[in-house]
Amino acid sequence: MQAPWGQVLVCRPLSEVADHFFTDASLELRDRDEEWAAVATQAGVSPDRLLLLRQVHGRAVVTAAASRTVSWVRPDADAAISDDPTSALVVRVADCAPILVADRRRRAVAAIHAGWRSTMQQIVIAAVESLRDVFGSDPADLVAAIGPSLGQCCGEMGDEVIDAFRDAGHGDIAITRWFAREPGRKAHFDLWLANRDQLRTAGVRDGQIFDAALCTKTHARTFHSYRAAGHHAGRMAAVIRPS
Repeated sequence: MQAPWGQVLVCRPLSEVADHFFTDASLELRDRDEEWAAVATQAGVSPDRLLLLRQVHGRAVVTAAASRTVSWVRPDADAAISDDPTSALVVRVADCAPILVADRRRRAVAAIHAGWRSTMQQIVIAAVESLRDVFGSDPADLVAAIGPSLGQCCGEMGDEVIDAFRDAGHGDIAITRWFAREPGRKAHFDLWLANRDQLRTAGVRDGQIFDAALCTKTHARTFHSYRAAGHHAGRMAAVIRPS
């Protein structure tokens, strides 16, 4: 899909439920006001209605309800939910998985930042539970899209990451499923599969979960990747607004 600055990605099934897009490396998305103004225009909101988070690689989910009466101050959280069509939720990534979710019936949405740490803490399950508890969403009515992020091909992880997953309560079946290891090499983590599995555990139907299957490091000319560029990497945004 064409945007004024370049290309954006959309998930066709999700677009039937909520306005959304994923940016690529056409924007740096650091602190340039003109870039964020362009994102806001694409989202159909004013810049002050782009609701970003102070992402901390945790499990916290915050609510931006249409009925809120206070100004948005970036909270420490890695997911947000909303039913406000005048605001757009935003998460920023550069290898972590950006996950957008929308409810077909309730018109509520979620934006989730899922790196390996938040995935270990089951951030998508927390977000689905929040949609249910706050807006009455039935997980069977949700559509989820996982945007470009680090693929298993490049998701090399040390044994300490596997130990952290085990300490967090993930069993051998899940760990074997999510971490592939060849003899003499480090394990490779399948971030997409882990989040798909957790979305299914939360009650989202398998046929309503979609992923771009695009690795940010493999396609480092198209997407920002911390693994490829280190601290020089820009950031990509995943944006969603109730329609």
